[in-house]
Amino acid sequence: MSFMMDKPRLSASQIVNMNVGFLGIQFSFGLQQANMSPIYQMLGAEGKDLPYLWLAGPITGLLVQPFIGAMSDRTTHRLGRRTPYFLIGALICSLGLLLMPFSPALWFAAGLLWILDAANNVTMEPYRAYVSDRLREEQHASGFLTQASFTGLAQTLAYLTPSLLVAFGMNKDALGANGIPVVTTLAFGVGALLSFTTVWWSIRKVPELPLPADEIARLRALPRGVGPALAEIWAALRDMPLTMRRLWWMALFQWYGMMCYWIYIVPTLAATVFGTDDPHAAGFRDAALLNGQVGGFYNAVAFVAAFAMLPFTRRFGAKWVHAFALACAAAGMWALPGIHDRSWLFLPMVGIGLAWGSIMGNRMCCWPAASRPSAPGSTWASSTCSSSFPC
Repeated sequence: MSFMMDKPRLSASQIVNMNVGFLGIQFSFGLQQANMSPIYQMLGAEGKDLPYLWLAGPITGLLVQPFIGAMSDRTTHRLGRRTPYFLIGALICSLGLLLMPFSPALWFAAGLLWILDAANNVTMEPYRAYVSDRLREEQHASGFLTQASFTGLAQTLAYLTPSLLVAFGMNKDALGANGIPVVTTLAFGVGALLSFTTVWWSIRKVPELPLPADEIARLRALPRGVGPALAEIWAALRDMPLTMRRLWWMALFQWYGMMCYWIYIVPTLAATVFGTDDPHAAGFRDAALLNGQVGGFYNAVAFVAAFAMLPFTRRFGAKWVHAFALACAAAGMWALPGIHDRSWLFLPMVGIGLAWGSIMGNRMCCWPAASRPSAPGSTWASSTCSSSFPC
């Protein structure tokens, strides 16, 4: 279609500006990964309850992302196809982040996580399409690489923020009325600020292109409502390309491993390094801070590895490099429960960081490209796999 062909070429600074919003989105996800298990346990959850309490993330991602993606494809709002979803999702996410550390009870935090994750997914799925919508095809690689860079930076900062606040002089043992550390509360406040302001910055600096009249007419002629959106999702599943069918088995098990890590890393460190299973003990709070430090380290490794692996994927093939990275993560996770000296924890984090960099490179580009059917001008067709990633 002509309006997809005539997109203006963006400068490097514009590509950066349009991806700044991903900093806020991924900072929010990093805060959840690093802090939800200790928050749950400080509010009274037992270790066996944690997997159920973490279900919000995978379930909302499974349900919300494809539904919102299909809905945004058909949107003809005066602000654009994607912008209304950015703003609504980012605003709800900011409010959820502000409220989370003030949760008065376990049920409140668990319910709030469902809302927070849904809001994050409402923003994130159209955001990927926005990058493809706005960039010429030859600039997609730069766009997705920049998006990956902001992902690595945001998650590193999210993990490290509580430790940085302590380094700046805050008392790590200062607690709120519900027993959650004040440094955690302030970290979520930073996330709330970034969540909305970074998305607002992106859409203000690089607004969506206006759709021509014939495209608006085509979109308005499409069936609307929940039924057509679900039908489009079903058609995508039915016509799933062979590449996607092969990839999803791998993704199932690699994400299972990462979820186990995020759920249990803080109680594991509390038991193995600080010798406590009491979520109200000082050692447990130290374990949460230590998790932020090692988590920030593995995210930094992932950021570097995502680029460093490119020549190896071209030489040895993507599947072998990815398999090696996953094997390194498996060895690291296997070793973690046996490590009692905090200085040795950074060694297995190298393996986890390698895998996380490979997983994110795969996720940022290959999955959108492999999974979208070919309806012209739709979200599902807008992302193409960049040769820079190990697809």
